Amino acid sequence: MATLLVDVATGRKPADLVVRNGRWVNVHSGEIISGTDIAVIGGRFAYCGPDASHAVGPETIVVDAGGRYLVPGLCDAHMHVESGMVTVTEFSRAVIPHGTTSMFIDPHEIANVLGLPGVRLMHDEALAMPINVHVQMPSCVPSAPGLENAGAVLTVEDVAEAMTWENIIGLGEVMNFPGVAANNPVMSGEIAATVRAGKVVGGHYASPDLGLPFHGYVAGGAEDDHEGTRAEDAIARVRQGMKAMLRLGSAWYDVAEQIKAVTEQGIDPRNFILCTDDSHSGTLVNDGHMDRVVRHAIQQGLKPVTAIQMATINTAQHFRLEREIGSIAPGRLADFLVVSNLAEMTINEVYGRGVRLAANGRLEADIPAYDYPASAKNTVKLGKRLAATDFDIKAPEGANKVRARVIGVIENQAPTRALEADLAVEDGLVTSDRVGDVCQIALVERHRGTGGVTNAFVSGFGYIEDCAMASSVAHDSHHIIVVGTNKQDMALAANRLAEVGGGVVLYSKGEELALVEMPIAGLMSDERAEIVAAKAEKLTEAMRKMGCSLNNAYMQHSLLALVVIPELRISDVGLVDVRTFEKVDLFV
Repeated sequence: MATLLVDVATGRKPADLVVRNGRWVNVHSGEIISGTDIAVIGGRFAYCGPDASHAVGPETIVVDAGGRYLVPGLCDAHMHVESGMVTVTEFSRAVIPHGTTSMFIDPHEIANVLGLPGVRLMHDEALAMPINVHVQMPSCVPSAPGLENAGAVLTVEDVAEAMTWENIIGLGEVMNFPGVAANNPVMSGEIAATVRAGKVVGGHYASPDLGLPFHGYVAGGAEDDHEGTRAEDAIARVRQGMKAMLRLGSAWYDVAEQIKAVTEQGIDPRNFILCTDDSHSGTLVNDGHMDRVVRHAIQQGLKPVTAIQMATINTAQHFRLEREIGSIAPGRLADFLVVSNLAEMTINEVYGRGVRLAANGRLEADIPAYDYPASAKNTVKLGKRLAATDFDIKAPEGANKVRARVIGVIENQAPTRALEADLAVEDGLVTSDRVGDVCQIALVERHRGTGGVTNAFVSGFGYIEDCAMASSVAHDSHHIIVVGTNKQDMALAANRLAEVGGGVVLYSKGEELALVEMPIAGLMSDERAEIVAAKAEKLTEAMRKMGCSLNNAYMQHSLLALVVIPELRISDVGLVDVRTFEKVDLFV
């Protein structure tokens, strides 16, 4: 390939594609260079300079950029495809028109349901895409052993095997940060296997404590982290040699505060990376993907070129792929965008490996649907049909009032608050408090059909009507989470998910208001992204009518069982205080 690139660069052979008269956004030098031509052969850049006329032959496709910007294809450094409710194929179809040409995905959602075979399914699907979809091997399945039971368990041996697969780029976010700091043999073994393979160790330190536990975690080998929410979080990580990943997902708004480390405190931006982590299908279809994140970062005061560097070359260098992706430069894959307004990231054309994939917001590439096997479906097993009484919470003997622990939702952030509330008792059962915005939450075991239900309370959704929403997407162990004000509706919602093989559903007074079917592992739809987005929008509207005004409340709902992010969570084991990683009683 190198000799062919040389021949095109020197004019001895013609290029496949020449783009003329562009403004080259050079992420290596931080410049915008007007009057630039680029020549592409075999899907790679051969020439980037003032005049590529020497590379034009009779079969060469010539495109006039007309003075528009030539921008490297955008990279999402950390994300979970399953959060989009769709497959890798449909996720790719949705994000290509928004300029994303490289993704680094951690399929730990499907791993919690189907184990290593599930990871392999997504790994193989990723290889079929016309863009670069690299896979990180999930590290924590279950995420917190002893505090939850997932549908599968991944071992050090599983990680070592996956490191030999063609498209595994590294180890997915190591969420068991106390385990790393304590030299847990599974965590240290997985990290060691990754290091031996010469691949990147993804981090996840979801604690505000920047003392010795943080230092122990860094010393354990994590190379990046996306769980920061404050400027001091980003600074601490960069000072320790990590990459600070700043996320703007559908419900996580962590860029604005952390980017102040660069814009106000002058920290070197080379070690800052932009990502999404979790993007809802509605966000992808209606608002964008990495173009949305770059646009947002620019609005926070970053120079456009700096923001683009954080979504291109910085990511490529972190994953040791700077010779493949992340810039418009000779030898790299010809992934680039033609952009008319840099600050607004107005993308006119998207090229992947030298082929135009999208134009003016419309996908042009033909990406065949990927068929998941029957083994990836029918994974919701309740063991019995649930009744309203399964959601009863019995009060201590003789009590007419109790003080209960309550999970407090924080809008636009992944952490929760550990709250307390005084709740009334009727006929020996604890009641929720609709006026005080305390409703019931239940986790229903769905992998082994045990019929187990864990009941507790949550605040922040604002439901004022009789209703219940159930989801088989419940990071990370993916049991069923039901949140509601009415036990009959809670039972109906959970049972409905068993009937359709998983998804998310909202009931009110016995009526189904919205349903998004997700039969693939109970996590992903097998429909087109735009169809899923429309169903998700109907769900959002129905939630609003029930009184919920949270931004992207479904995403908040789906994380209430994530027992590795403080402060208070629910699992099949019980209520978990993530500040101490201990099970706690519901009543204080």
